[in-house]
Amino acid sequence: MKKIIALCAGMVCAGAVFAQMTPEGLWRSIDDKSGQPKAEIRITAVNGVLSGVVEKALMPSSEPNCTQCSDDRKDKPKLGMEIIRGAKKAEGKDVWEEGKILDPENGKNYTLRMEPLEDGKKLQIRGYIGPFYRTQVWQRIQ
Repeated sequence: MKKIIALCAGMVCAGAVFAQMTPEGLWRSIDDKSGQPKAEIRITAVNGVLSGVVEKALMPSSEPNCTQCSDDRKDKPKLGMEIIRGAKKAEGKDVWEEGKILDPENGKNYTLRMEPLEDGKKLQIRGYIGPFYRTQVWQRIQ
């Protein structure tokens, strides 16, 4: 009986560790310039495709709406805005690609690559426009 309990406990722990190696969850983004927490973003999956929504602003913004956005998000509030769209897991890797990430401060859409780091405690976000890229490391909240 003890072996069964130990096996079940091990499976639960292994499942918890595995679950953390996904971008799904609540993340704290960090401001590139100040290094201070900027926002909380919730990443969710529907049919294996990830999206991310700004749940909470942690820094004051000069403009509450995305005035520089050029798509359906133009002039919409940054709070509650979907900034990650269409990310999919790369085959055989703990990397999510093919999506886009929006910087609501400048309205730019970047091609997205996400990779969990440190057993899922952090998430490397890399946005590309052509050969140029920007990288941030977000911290897991949940």
